[in-house]
Amino acid sequence: MAKYVPDIKTQRWVIISQTRVSRPHTQLKTQTKASVCPFCYNCEKMTPPEVHRLGGGEKDHPGWLVRVVPNKFPITDVHEVIIHSPDHKHDLEDLDGEQVKHVFTVYRDRYITHEKDGHVLIFCNHGLHAGASLMHPHSQLVVVPRQINLDSLSREPVNNIISDSADFITYCPDFSQWPYEVWLSPKNGSGKFSAISDDDLTSMARIFQRSLKQIKSVLTDPNQPFKQANEPFVYNYYIYHGENWFLRIIPRAVHRAGFELGTGLNVNVVDPANAAETLKSTSV
Repeated sequence: MAKYVPDIKTQRWVIISQTRVSRPHTQLKTQTKASVCPFCYNCEKMTPPEVHRLGGGEKDHPGWLVRVVPNKFPITDVHEVIIHSPDHKHDLEDLDGEQVKHVFTVYRDRYITHEKDGHVLIFCNHGLHAGASLMHPHSQLVVVPRQINLDSLSREPVNNIISDSADFITYCPDFSQWPYEVWLSPKNGSGKFSAISDDDLTSMARIFQRSLKQIKSVLTDPNQPFKQANEPFVYNYYIYHGENWFLRIIPRAVHRAGFELGTGLNVNVVDPANAAETLKSTSV
């Protein structure tokens, strides 16, 4: 069981979850398909019994397109792993667009499943420095008790626009804490992510994938000062848990150090206005 400990002065919380110490710390830089991967086809028995799948086949057997299993090393009492596809190496920026929609459809379905249980947070850690412990692309869903105060950002005002479609807008908020951070927000409605329609899922998946490709193109440019030779594109993203939902993409092009940890202030070395202009001019 997870234990929640409050800070009396700030009303912030810490989760004590000792099971996390046992999770695998696979060397992502050297892991290959030859390694035994519990998220690949024909390895379904290596995970806890699945709780959801999109695609064909029998439970805990091949045939799935997206698969959901309980996390063996949970942070919270409800903690699921969403395996993006059977593809061991390629993630959402490189997969077929229809597969990206499948992933977002599962996000919505699992959000609806747990919506009454507490705060539902869906997030992805892509790459070693972003917190991933297995190479096979996946994201996660956690449920936090509703009485816990989540210290998270609300939707930022729209400025520094990258793209503006009929349904969604992408932009780099003035409050961006990371270089080339991108927010994706719906233009209609102010509810929770669970209310998104099938048509909007299609549009969202397309715009999200394009945003990832734009960021990747910029950050893997050899002339870009943030390029990392061994792990050129590392990122996190999450879907806001509450009303006025949005999706936030955080490229991990820089590392936080003592100043940020000691002050709670984030240093962004790229002006969000310049970041938006660069991304807008990047064709993919």
